[in-house]
Amino acid sequence: MTNLQKQIENLNNTIGTQLPQEILKAFADSIADLKAKGIENYSFKEGRKIPSFCLKSTRKGISINSDDLLNNYDKIILAFFRGNWCPYCNLELKTLQNSLGQIEKKKVKLLAISPQKPEYSTMMKEENKLSYDILFDEDNIFAKQLGISFELQDFVIPHYRQLGINLREFNGNDENSLPIPAVFVIDKNYKITYSFVDANYMNRINIDELIKNL
Repeated sequence: MTNLQKQIENLNNTIGTQLPQEILKAFADSIADLKAKGIENYSFKEGRKIPSFCLKSTRKGISINSDDLLNNYDKIILAFFRGNWCPYCNLELKTLQNSLGQIEKKKVKLLAISPQKPEYSTMMKEENKLSYDILFDEDNIFAKQLGISFELQDFVIPHYRQLGINLREFNGNDENSLPIPAVFVIDKNYKITYSFVDANYMNRINIDELIKNL
């Protein structure tokens, strides 16, 4: 079991004792519904080329252009996450930060991407001491292009709001769309060389496996 998996196991145990059963059931039903719909089957797969992108960074006035990056790096890691309100996302991004030296040694650029407004990503970056860029995927457009966007089900939205998670506020729109937590590695030709996509937000990438596949 990796360090990230162990942290997730501990988090699951903590959440299981802290949240009411009706909320836990709604979350489980939400995941089961996404799995039943086979939403992961619509995502981009290894061997497929992704479109080029230019997205705003948390760094004020800075946008990140993929063409520019691939002039300087051999590969790019795109780590899509739900938001700073998601404890699983925080654990994953912190673990990626801890592995950043190994990643950059391979001449690979790490980017995290979320539909949440930049101010929330800035807070997340500061709180978790993240040194890599977090990009703003406004209205989840890039995630939709890659087939990893979904609408949060009506039956679970009230439970999110009960916990103080109002996606319309966090994401700045009238949608309740989120990306499936996903990680893509792309090469200089924009071809996906490695990917991890799982509709169950509690399951996260094996960082050691990711680094081996860079």
